Amino acid sequence: MACYFYFCSSFSSILEFHLAMSMILRVIVHDGDIRKVTVPEKPADVDALKQVLQEKLQLTYTFNVQFEEPDFNHALCNVSDINDLPERATLKIIPQQISPSSSQASTVLLSGSDTSEQLSAERQLEWPEDFEIPKLSVNVEYRLRQGNLAFMKDGTTLNVGRDIKHDILEALAGAMYTFKAYPRDEDFAQVSAALIKAHPCLTEQGSTTGSAGWKNSLKFKMANYRTKLRKCGCSDVAVGEKRGATMATKSGFKKPRRFELNFLPNFPNGEDEESQECTRIEVVEEMKKRPPNMSLIGKKMDSTFALRRKEIIHSEPPVCEILKKWPALFMESQILAEFNHISGKNLRSQFYAALDTHSTRLFEIFRKKGGNQGRILDEILQQVNSKPSDVTFVRTAVLQGLPVLLGDDPEEFFRTCFDVDVDADFSEVDVGLLTILPEGMPAKHPNALNVDALRAIVLEGTIVVDDVPNLPHAVCLLFALIYALNLDYPKTMRNTFDFIQRVFLSLGGKNLKPKPLKISL
Repeated sequence: MACYFYFCSSFSSILEFHLAMSMILRVIVHDGDIRKVTVPEKPADVDALKQVLQEKLQLTYTFNVQFEEPDFNHALCNVSDINDLPERATLKIIPQQISPSSSQASTVLLSGSDTSEQLSAERQLEWPEDFEIPKLSVNVEYRLRQGNLAFMKDGTTLNVGRDIKHDILEALAGAMYTFKAYPRDEDFAQVSAALIKAHPCLTEQGSTTGSAGWKNSLKFKMANYRTKLRKCGCSDVAVGEKRGATMATKSGFKKPRRFELNFLPNFPNGEDEESQECTRIEVVEEMKKRPPNMSLIGKKMDSTFALRRKEIIHSEPPVCEILKKWPALFMESQILAEFNHISGKNLRSQFYAALDTHSTRLFEIFRKKGGNQGRILDEILQQVNSKPSDVTFVRTAVLQGLPVLLGDDPEEFFRTCFDVDVDADFSEVDVGLLTILPEGMPAKHPNALNVDALRAIVLEGTIVVDDVPNLPHAVCLLFALIYALNLDYPKTMRNTFDFIQRVFLSLGGKNLKPKPLKISL
């Protein structure tokens, strides 16, 4: 009996010691995402804490950490010393977003080290809803202030000389480039309208918008601006040719087609193709270890982003070759990280948030449809009625009903097989999702949701990701892979993927194709 009590006492002491070494954290990722994180032992420093949080929360962006300081009535303070944190702390993730400074936005110095820093930096921000006119030179700002006062007094517009116009257009082109290398027509219209709003003395007489001439001049300036950057070696404006095409051939000119922020970035400062290739080989070797060092892989994959994009965009290798050269790219964490590099978005949180936001309205539209389309949608809705509170059921139903609603043909995209047949030949499947059912399970109706079945992603006949727990997660990862590998949307599901891109993820304008346009959310 004494031994028993001694054992219990020892076990209790060990447990207390373990609990003392561990940390239980309440982490506020954002207002709609608050999680509990248990750290087995207290990190050595703040950088180690960030690394632990990045791995456990699968964050794909850089961030700072703040904590609720008890000494200041639980107000938020930056974590500067790991010893300041209590064992049970409330932390808040503060994403680091690099906004263009006025000096950076007004102009890009096309010489010296400033150039290399500008060209090697990844874009962090999407095109703004309200474009802010950058600060101009002191002389130009003074002339514009005087012109604005005269315009407000008697409507006199400023006589814009060549020097003033050059400075204004150069500053606007630099500011636009921090968001896009190839702005659209509506972007030029937005910027020219913002210019007139900020400086009404620049309004053009006889123009219906008051800024049509500025818009056209800005287009030419932006083209000249890209030419200067191209001469400096900027990748995203000096992109390669398609096979058999010349740079002068418009169809052979590669540029972002799905509103990618970082379509073809430059190599980081001090890096070149040879050094990045060495890092790529290190990643491949690390992937052979069991278990691999995920933190090390993440850092090296981040550092080789430029090399990966160059190979994928220029060479257009088959998926099986990319899988061999970049095996880490097909891990879930790296798929999402790659999408974040390319688009600047946290795909998983935004995708699921959009699904949940629009599901009620989409179900209302499903119920109103008739004919064969309405029959299929009704079969899907009846399954949701059995578990209306199951979020996975609801999300799965939305994603299976959406292509039916948009006039796509999901039959070739959604495939089903038994687990013993996963090694079958899928060479005819270009892009698809495979639902894997246990052997012996009765064949279900084609419209069955199969919420509990595992999914696999098939690209160019190769299963590149397997054991995905549900359909929404599989669609999320597939969408990211399409961006990461610069693939076309599957032809039979083009409307659906375009809808996800523009409506769910706000990538691009709202000018949807005819069938998606009919849906009013």
